[in-house]
Amino acid sequence: MSSQTDSSPLLCSYWFRPDGTAEKLEWQSIAQWQPGEGFLWIHLDRYSPEARQWLHRESGLSRILCDALLAEETRPRCDIVRENLLLILRGVNLNPGADPEDMVSIRLWSDGQRLISLRGPRVLAISDVEERIQSGEPLLSSGDLISLLSSRLIDRMGPVVDALQDDLDGVEESLIDKADAAARGPLSDVRRQAVALRRYVSPQRDVFARLSIEPLPWMSENNRSHLRESTDRITRHVEDLDAIRERAAVTQEELLARSQDRMNRNTYVLSLVAAVFLPLGFFTGLLGINVGGIPGTNSSIAFTVVCLALFLVGAIELLFFYFKKWF
Repeated sequence: MSSQTDSSPLLCSYWFRPDGTAEKLEWQSIAQWQPGEGFLWIHLDRYSPEARQWLHRESGLSRILCDALLAEETRPRCDIVRENLLLILRGVNLNPGADPEDMVSIRLWSDGQRLISLRGPRVLAISDVEERIQSGEPLLSSGDLISLLSSRLIDRMGPVVDALQDDLDGVEESLIDKADAAARGPLSDVRRQAVALRRYVSPQRDVFARLSIEPLPWMSENNRSHLRESTDRITRHVEDLDAIRERAAVTQEELLARSQDRMNRNTYVLSLVAAVFLPLGFFTGLLGINVGGIPGTNSSIAFTVVCLALFLVGAIELLFFYFKKWF
């Protein structure tokens, strides 16, 4: 990004001449720009008090627009009044230590001559756009800049969705041979991330679809064509996220079914053991009561006879279970 001072509310600003070439501006130079001299892009830090003050007092935007651009919680939206565009987009969070599904917002307003954008956490797609500008790529209108930013936001989403698919593939492969309870954590994480991403990616698809058909005079047919392509690409991401959620749900059901089946088998084995020892326990309990008249009390071989009888009864039970195909 641009090397503005830490106290500056300006992250970057460019004046685009009619031929598409760009000149980087400092914060003090923005006020010197005049309409009709190409278009101006002002990119501000939403957390900066000076940026908030400038937006309310010097930008010329209504209070409603300022509040929309500075709102804490936003969802993708596209509002058009006459030739003015309010656009709120989301991008995956690729900042160090952040979760990609904790998507960052970029808020934009444009009347065709000025494009004002704000962000909180860093949006790497903005860095991509600035690199393209600095490399000399001509941008003739705000529509060119918006369509380029939209494309870069979607480009950044692709690897994140692919990584989710790879994670899910790994979990599914680990369950082919063995149902491992340790896979429940990664599986739940994949499903949670897919749900969190889809929460914003799906409405953003609708935003691009609407923007591609709106008759804004400063939006060229080439811009609309690029936005339609962005709509198709983000639709594929939404479909991939839906597929990930469904696969994760099916895999989780399979994991639960295997766990339940294993528990049922263990319960069945314990039931068979109990069925074998129940009559044996009855006989030993009967012979162990403390009353007179128990047979074999004075016999030296009575214990051996009782043990053999118990083994015989147990063998008969096991044969019975075998012929009944209970195990």
